[in-house]
Amino acid sequence: MARVVVGLSGGVDSSVAAHLLVEEGHEVIALFMRNWHDESVTLHDECPWVEDSNDAMMVADKLGIPFQVIDLSAEYKERIVDYMFAEYSAGRTPNPDVLCNREIKFDIFLEKALELGADFVATGHYCRKRTTTQNGQTLHHLLAGADGSKDQSYFLCQLNQEQLAKALFPIGELQKSEVRAVASELGLVTADKKDSQGLCFIGKVSLPDFLQQKLAPKKGEVIEIAPQTQLEKELANSGISLESKVSPYHFEPQMGKVIGMHNGAHYFTIGQRKGLAIGGTPEPLFVLGTDTEKNIIYAGQGSNHQALQKEGLFIAHEDVHWLRPDCRLEPGQEARYQMRIRYRQPLFPVTLYQEKNGLYVIFDQAQKAVTPGQFAAWYQNDEVIGSGVIKY
Repeated sequence: MARVVVGLSGGVDSSVAAHLLVEEGHEVIALFMRNWHDESVTLHDECPWVEDSNDAMMVADKLGIPFQVIDLSAEYKERIVDYMFAEYSAGRTPNPDVLCNREIKFDIFLEKALELGADFVATGHYCRKRTTTQNGQTLHHLLAGADGSKDQSYFLCQLNQEQLAKALFPIGELQKSEVRAVASELGLVTADKKDSQGLCFIGKVSLPDFLQQKLAPKKGEVIEIAPQTQLEKELANSGISLESKVSPYHFEPQMGKVIGMHNGAHYFTIGQRKGLAIGGTPEPLFVLGTDTEKNIIYAGQGSNHQALQKEGLFIAHEDVHWLRPDCRLEPGQEARYQMRIRYRQPLFPVTLYQEKNGLYVIFDQAQKAVTPGQFAAWYQNDEVIGSGVIKY
């Protein structure tokens, strides 16, 4: 049996993961990551880190395994929080959960675990791992969780082979209902605890309050863009190059009319509906684009607005990541995969075209709200093959 360090978050999933490892006969050590000290932006009635830490400690005690809290707040601020501020200020929308897995759980935390002599690190993610040997080479495959409604493979799409080699996902074959049933049978304090919706290992955070720590409110105009005419649509789609299919919409103030004010373009993301606080339109307003340099938000009526639809996306060369390096495309090559561009989104078919400057992805059917800064992950059946940061 192996020595396994489990990231015990104070939730039901990692609690049951730890139990299953104990049942298998492993030597299990529980570590709780403290990633944030500023409690001014944590909503105290919704799972602050202190409560999570106490719950994790009680679970470890119940399971009879060693427990300790490790402080990774400095690394978290540098690798996650500072990155988030930089991305939002540039008008992009980062995904801190994907980054937390890549930079904290399976990097800094993994290093701490290895210092304790661990053979593996385990988490409560709903995903699975399979290891095979092909042509004498060991390959680790990241697969979707058995519970399709809880599958979290997307959040792990930036892991590499070295990180995956040390990872265990004990609950990947279970349904969420089964996990809660196991926790209830064991009498764990986390059995009925609701799932956290906050930032990774911080707790429930008010994102506007969080962003306003460094990104000060700044009044600006909201400009409404009318839907394109049929002729404009035809002209926009007349190009046949990859670039023409994925190029973003470029709005100018003279293209629309001012319909209201906002408190900072860097607080908003493409496809966002709530937060504009502007009424009186026949259809709901959606954010079509932001200009953080001019501090302008461009909005349009209806979720089917032409500017929310895109035929594809582009990932710069330096941001293309192959979890399966044997599947890497060379310039001039193409491949068919399925993709998602946000968590829990159903997979949709795409064609990947690798060029020298990066990866062009063309959708079989147009997709809504393709958001720069988010991650696109491509799959083959239920296996994550690669991912990358959406540039446009």
